[in-house]
Amino acid sequence: MNTVSDINALRAQINQWRQQGQTIAFVPTMGNLHAGHIALVTEAHKHADKVVASIFVNPMQFGANEDIDNYPRTLADDQAKLAAENTDLLFTPTPEIIYPKGLENQTYVEVPDVSQGYCGESRPGHFRGVSTVVCKLFNLVQPDVACFGLKDYQQVQVIQTMVDDLSMPVKIVPVATKREASGLAMSSRNNYLTPEQKAIAPALNQTLNWLAAQLTEQAHQNLDDNTDYQQLVEQAKARINDSGMQADYIDICHARTLAPAINTDKELVILGAAFCGKARLIDNLQLTLD
Repeated sequence: MNTVSDINALRAQINQWRQQGQTIAFVPTMGNLHAGHIALVTEAHKHADKVVASIFVNPMQFGANEDIDNYPRTLADDQAKLAAENTDLLFTPTPEIIYPKGLENQTYVEVPDVSQGYCGESRPGHFRGVSTVVCKLFNLVQPDVACFGLKDYQQVQVIQTMVDDLSMPVKIVPVATKREASGLAMSSRNNYLTPEQKAIAPALNQTLNWLAAQLTEQAHQNLDDNTDYQQLVEQAKARINDSGMQADYIDICHARTLAPAINTDKELVILGAAFCGKARLIDNLQLTLD
């Protein structure tokens, strides 16, 4: 596996592959890789001849109270994992390469509507940073396919909407969330958990599954409003708080638009976030109501 941080070196390799008629799949990451990231690379190999990964801790998507300096950086270990999964090229740019004029003078991409609420409300400016850096990385790598994990469900919808709205020739491939045996969604944030906190963290996923079961049970009822949805949401938040975590949000949404679900919606996603110690954990669960 070749590792480059220079844009010219990246483009030279991409151009060579293109001249050979080869297709390219892309897996953007912020490093500190776990099995969930590697699953993205595994999936990427199914869709293209060559797989490019990137590691870039993107300062634009960190808020004022989020400590980017302490974000775990494990490049040597990440390189070994990517090489073992037969990644063809790793791009490791610096902030100076991605944002040569600085963040304050950087052109940005903002996706309306679907980026509002949920993590967009809890982390102001976060999705503007995500969409901007992904747009720039797409321009640099020019992939045919890009793989993103569904743990960050709202992020996937933001990126898909950006691609659709800007007519980008990139197929977005969502990949199922990789979980630990406890049901906890794999995340770099899990490294912040103490053993005691890791024992209670699965309560987020357990609560989403409980809420999905309640929705399925009530699906046969003809309801005139969303009162029951809101009552279920409040009960779910209470379950999370009772577990020892602090609920950030729990919401029942239309699976594509992320608008608050109404009783005629059949394709739903339950979005959840909770604080466990200093870690903010997110998860989601998709379901179809008959």
